[in-house]
Amino acid sequence: MKKIFKFMLLPALVLPLLFTSCDDDRDSNPTLDLSHVADGFVLNTPAVAENNTYDLISAISLRLTCSQPNYGGVPYSMRYYVQVSIDPAFVSDPTATHTELATFYRTADMQVNASELNNAIVALFQAANPDTSVPAEMPIYIRLRAVIGDATDTSLGETFSNTITLRSVKATYEAPDAKFTDNLFLTGSSIQTPWESWKAIPQVFGVAGNYYGVIYLPADGEFMWGMENNDKRGYNRLKEINDVAKAGISEGEDHKIKVAKAGWYTLLFKGKITEDKKNIDWTLSVYPTQVYLLGSCMNQTCDPWVFDDAYALTAPADKNGKWVSPAFTASAELRAAVKVGDLDWYRTEFTVYKGNVFWRRYNIVNNWAETEGADYSVTTQVGQKLYIDFDNYTAEVK
Repeated sequence: MKKIFKFMLLPALVLPLLFTSCDDDRDSNPTLDLSHVADGFVLNTPAVAENNTYDLISAISLRLTCSQPNYGGVPYSMRYYVQVSIDPAFVSDPTATHTELATFYRTADMQVNASELNNAIVALFQAANPDTSVPAEMPIYIRLRAVIGDATDTSLGETFSNTITLRSVKATYEAPDAKFTDNLFLTGSSIQTPWESWKAIPQVFGVAGNYYGVIYLPADGEFMWGMENNDKRGYNRLKEINDVAKAGISEGEDHKIKVAKAGWYTLLFKGKITEDKKNIDWTLSVYPTQVYLLGSCMNQTCDPWVFDDAYALTAPADKNGKWVSPAFTASAELRAAVKVGDLDWYRTEFTVYKGNVFWRRYNIVNNWAETEGADYSVTTQVGQKLYIDFDNYTAEVK
């Protein structure tokens, strides 16, 4: 009889609940209440903040806790975003310079990524103090921005906490591992548009961290270099300078690299990544510019091909002129290179592509057409010459 009683009692308990639920759907479902968003919510100051220093680079996370925003007493799914500033004005002025961290948190008890916070503080400090090292300790200011999570409107229910002060925080700049770029860049008193243009120079084919470029400098001309546009590096950023061309190199105003003697110069930058992988030591070698035709277009059949003065291009008087080759002696594929120190010719080879000097970037087993494509292969005709504007790296065969 007990089994029957329990079985019969279950429907009697469940059915009223089902009916009640249907009635409540009409009038008693939770309603989103956004009338309190302007009131904000409370971010707690960590108890350990008063007498301790946060060393962010050594920490995994920083714990923050807060009250939940008031949306009518309903615990909606939330996303909390951390905003940080080094400006004390942020305590009372939300428009003061600050950064919002990319990572968001789902609960009111959050473990904030210490590395992300560290990097944000360093970036804020460096932007405000470009010539000053990050101090050993400093106060920072934090508040939270909260929104209702997973909503179509990503700002739904946006509300902000108060701003707290962490009076002693140690943020540390971590330099990224150094790496070589595809090109270096040159600017100078006689390079394209003086001191405005940044002329890209390529890597030596097959030799990482080595770059070469051809420039003309008048007497007392100056130039600077960089790893990207507007990265102004000068004499003081070079560990060693080898003046093979006897150009009379010295340090000019604002660390510019200055030459006493006018001429065409080939620059070879050699970079070596330091043991800690954070920096690159640079050596600059300066050579007189020499450019040569090679191979079948000059009936040069010996293997390997060599730089031959009989096939050298003639330099113009200054950057406004064009280098001119000897007349081609055969109908064949154009092969040419800049002589750079003791580098093999194929490491500094170039062709003409769409009216521009195009530097070799791949291993060319047989010819340019096979490796790069027909558009990169120039067929010479007997009696034609190669003309190059090395200031702008334009070229033509005619």
